[in-house]
Amino acid sequence: MLHSYFCDMHIHIGGTRSGKPVKITASRHMTLTKILEEASEKKGMDVIGIIDSHSPEVQEELLDLLERGTASEHKDGGIVYKETVLLLGCEVEIKEEGRGEAHFLVYLPRLKEMQEFTRWLSVRCKNVHLSSQRIHAKLTDLQSCVKDLGGLVVPAHIFTPHKGLYGSCTDAMADVLDPTLIYAVELGLSANTEMADTLSELQDKTFLTNSDAHSLGKIGREYQAMMMAERSFAEWEKAIRRIDGRHVSINYGLHPELGKYHQTACQGCQSQLPADAAGRCPECGHKRVVRGVAARIEQLADRMTGQHPAHRPPYVEQIPLDFIPGVGPKMLEKLYQSFGTQMNVLHRVSEQELAAVIGEKIAGLIVHARAGKLQVQAGGAGTYGKIVKTQGVQKQS
Repeated sequence: MLHSYFCDMHIHIGGTRSGKPVKITASRHMTLTKILEEASEKKGMDVIGIIDSHSPEVQEELLDLLERGTASEHKDGGIVYKETVLLLGCEVEIKEEGRGEAHFLVYLPRLKEMQEFTRWLSVRCKNVHLSSQRIHAKLTDLQSCVKDLGGLVVPAHIFTPHKGLYGSCTDAMADVLDPTLIYAVELGLSANTEMADTLSELQDKTFLTNSDAHSLGKIGREYQAMMMAERSFAEWEKAIRRIDGRHVSINYGLHPELGKYHQTACQGCQSQLPADAAGRCPECGHKRVVRGVAARIEQLADRMTGQHPAHRPPYVEQIPLDFIPGVGPKMLEKLYQSFGTQMNVLHRVSEQELAAVIGEKIAGLIVHARAGKLQVQAGGAGTYGKIVKTQGVQKQS
């Protein structure tokens, strides 16, 4: 029998338990154990991917959890911790000759394969202890290595101008890697299914919507529901490859205009600009105009909008709790204390139950956010979009 599981497969570790950095731009509170606690106790994630599991000190912390019996290895891959299963991942950066750099996610079934991958990385990068390191290898070499270790490679945030496969590296997948070994791609925060399916070469790929969390609060801002028999690497791989009925059943992603790179914009003054803007900003003269994801997809599109393959699941444009006006840290804690986890608040608790705890106004906002009914102002050039209209929501009496 298959069950639905919530999965967020791109979470960064900011630092080790000894205080050493892993992902430089992530919060130092993002240690392995704190991520597991947050995902299990507050967010209600069934499966998470920690994509800095290659770091030797992270592996030491994981080994300690296993030795103490706090966590256990699943026989079919993955690490079981309380109510969450951890899949081991790594993010690497590769720059093919004559092209821009791009990020790729590597997922491996067990700690022993990840340790072997760490050894492979250590002679190909400057500092194997850090996240998202540039490695001196071709993409096809990476694919070959990961295949031999029984893992999967997933291109990360594929459309973003900052180190996305299409955003900064190539117009066509086959120009830089073997597409037959790519079963899934990560859309990134600024794109949705409607946009991505305008590229014919993505029609057979599973779409993943992950948080790319750099702080504990961002875990679960994007995720997917996956139909699997149980939570393990083997079952997750089947869902990615859509084998034996396993599959992604719903993508829960940001409204793409909330993403940091949706709209073409100036990095200096943040003015939103025409899609084809280039060179200096006409508003302030800044030399850095960042092409938006929407413009890049329109440039690459070779299919009409609305044409989806039969296997494509619904994409629910969901607004995370911390984007909703009035929902700050104290309100979030009140919600967690009353309803357990973020997944309960977003999917299972009625508007009446919410209103009894946090009032009708914010309860109404949460329900409207669930349905994608809040108007947003598009983000760009590294700045998130924001909610600008909440009319029609019942006010607290």
